[in-house]
Amino acid sequence: MQRLNITPRPEWQRRVEEIGLTYHTHENGPYWDESVYYELSAREVDVLEAAANDLHMLCIKGAEAVIENKWWDRLAIPKAAIPVILDSWEKDEFSLYGRFDLAYDGQEPPKLLEYNADTPTALIEAAVAQWFWLQDFFHDADQFNSIHERLIAAWRKAGGARFHFCSVNNHPEDEQTVLYLQDTCHQAGLVTKRLHMEEIGWDSARARFVDLENEVITHCFKLYPWEWMWHEEYGKHLSRGAVSLVEPAWKMLLSNKGLLPILWELFPGHPNLLPCFENAGPLGGNFVKKPKLSREGANISVVENGAVVQSTGGEYGEEGFVYQALAKIPDFGGNHPVMGVWVINHDAAGLGIREESGRITGNTSRFVPHLF
Repeated sequence: MQRLNITPRPEWQRRVEEIGLTYHTHENGPYWDESVYYELSAREVDVLEAAANDLHMLCIKGAEAVIENKWWDRLAIPKAAIPVILDSWEKDEFSLYGRFDLAYDGQEPPKLLEYNADTPTALIEAAVAQWFWLQDFFHDADQFNSIHERLIAAWRKAGGARFHFCSVNNHPEDEQTVLYLQDTCHQAGLVTKRLHMEEIGWDSARARFVDLENEVITHCFKLYPWEWMWHEEYGKHLSRGAVSLVEPAWKMLLSNKGLLPILWELFPGHPNLLPCFENAGPLGGNFVKKPKLSREGANISVVENGAVVQSTGGEYGEEGFVYQALAKIPDFGGNHPVMGVWVINHDAAGLGIREESGRITGNTSRFVPHLF
């Protein structure tokens, strides 16, 4: 694995905007960074792909253990969600995608940091933007990236002919991500319709969810965390089975970092897992403290020799924390990459790399293209 410098394309901002990456720059500089790229070997790509496939199966087994042992409190699952999760699990409801964040240096086995299994983003960057970058610079090289094709194929298995696509209003990254996913669904031959989460209504006479035109929502992709939905006005109706949602309710178990200690209990010493516990004691004074439901690197603390060396703020933590052993993340001149391996319909399908000068990858950490 190498991190190499390269001159960005002329007018790169316009080029990425044309394919939907409108949020390429933030107040501190570029988010999409094509002044560098990572070159991996074919072996390293194979290792990442195999690790993601193995980890996905481990997470499924972990979710099964939660259900069998009724470990709902360990994941801070609200009581209202339990019957919905059980129904979703029994029906084996369709799952479109997820993203594993892995620590990998090309030498030791990749280690699971967390599984973004409910509302992963950085999708346009991984599926489309870095692919066009590759064609412009290295058309003879390859890339771990069949995300776009796999998404289209997956939608054909979704079990619905019409999908509403929902995200929060006035959130550019979420809106563009949902617009891209809507396009892949449309390419799969399904009828699609756009809606914002704030616009979802409930028709009490028909006992169905409806859109602004009073059309029944039968199938819906929502880029909105399940744990937030229970607090919405329509949350009390989620248990009525009136709509098929993607991601499904059973993905609440996989996206919850409370599953990490359970995985270590079930599969101690697995080469792709880091030791993780519900208290810091077994790890001594060296660990990462993570809220069970945090997103985008919020409320995380890195502790070394009993002292906090880096931390982030945020609004998470009330649900409880997990304590994970420190991972060996590579250091390329002060840049620390995290491997985001995408899983589409239960199979590993591509890689997106984000890097940070610190130890915690957050919402503004740079996305860097790759090849092999």
